[in-house]
Amino acid sequence: MGRNDYVTRVHDSVCAIDAAWWDALLAQHPDASPFMRHAYLAALEQSASACPATGWKPVCISLERGGELAGACMLYEKAHSYGEYVFDWAWANAYQQHGLAYYPKATVAVPFTPVPGARLLARDAGARQALIAALIGYSHQRELSSLHLLFLSAQDAQACADSGLLLRHTVQFHWTNTTPGFTDFPAFLASLSQDKRKKIRQERRKVLEAGVQFRWTRGRDISDIDWDFFYRCYERTYLEHGNAPYLSRAFFAAMQSDMPENWLLFVAERAGLPIASSLIGLSSAHADGSQPRVAYGRYWGALERVDCLHFEACYYQPLQWCIENGFERFEGGAQGEHKMARALMPVKTSSAHWLAHPAFADAVARFLEREGDGIEQYMGHLQQRSPYKGMTSEPQ
Repeated sequence: MGRNDYVTRVHDSVCAIDAAWWDALLAQHPDASPFMRHAYLAALEQSASACPATGWKPVCISLERGGELAGACMLYEKAHSYGEYVFDWAWANAYQQHGLAYYPKATVAVPFTPVPGARLLARDAGARQALIAALIGYSHQRELSSLHLLFLSAQDAQACADSGLLLRHTVQFHWTNTTPGFTDFPAFLASLSQDKRKKIRQERRKVLEAGVQFRWTRGRDISDIDWDFFYRCYERTYLEHGNAPYLSRAFFAAMQSDMPENWLLFVAERAGLPIASSLIGLSSAHADGSQPRVAYGRYWGALERVDCLHFEACYYQPLQWCIENGFERFEGGAQGEHKMARALMPVKTSSAHWLAHPAFADAVARFLEREGDGIEQYMGHLQQRSPYKGMTSEPQ
């Protein structure tokens, strides 16, 4: 068989692909995350969280060879740039100023989820390159302004660069456990500089002295009542900022029924009553231990205001849990230099971009070159501010 003898199909839903086939492809990727599981993407669609009405028109592109699935990815035709966390508003404004339409555009991403990982599910390198070609071909056919692949694994980013796409880098903050691993939270604190150690102890003490205690539940042990309470907190956080939540209650109901093993819930209580919660994603278990155990800081909300409660619920409780349960990494989500004071270190993330208009493609390429230089300087500056004792880079 030749390199390009794939049968390319375009579907209007991930549900058109057999879940077992999709997840088998995902499992082959060294940077698989639970947010690319078939059940997660299907729940986004079926709960009307990511759908045409919210500006996310799902398109699933698959490659078949010999009657088997050789590659697949999710593309969304976007009518806006919300929920992406790689910001291209300036590009959209430049198009508008020149009388051109930037929307609709094509985005390959997990909606509302800035977690790096596999985006191009492929059996091999040839299938991965064929997927990229199919994505560009689809964008051409639909006369879309541009194609954006967000929060890519290193493997996918390299494949995009090899195909001539423009790479862009942003910075996130991740905590990495040491080898052989911290024995407990005090041992972790002991690895930090004195000022950072003191600050964390002070912040945790404020929460404790406010009479707040935490409990955690995982997987199927998370009760219906706890899921309902979590959503009250999650929804309130968005409404307080004047926005409706991205994810519907039906989405989290699907998580409870279809992917319970991938969720960990912390509930803060005072005087026996719940007042706040944080929901943490967990990587899927691999029997052979080939994949690192990763926790992902995702969603949080509170019904009462307590000084430093956010830090305790979203960083210190999850980090303590990760240490006690042997998890190697905790990803803190998009942006936020304040996370470095909690020992989350800067990590460069990658996206890839293709623009149909040659002049704008050239302009963006020049912009990204300048921006890339700035990112490298920013990373260097951050590394010099390491919270760890005697270190200027992330602990290995």
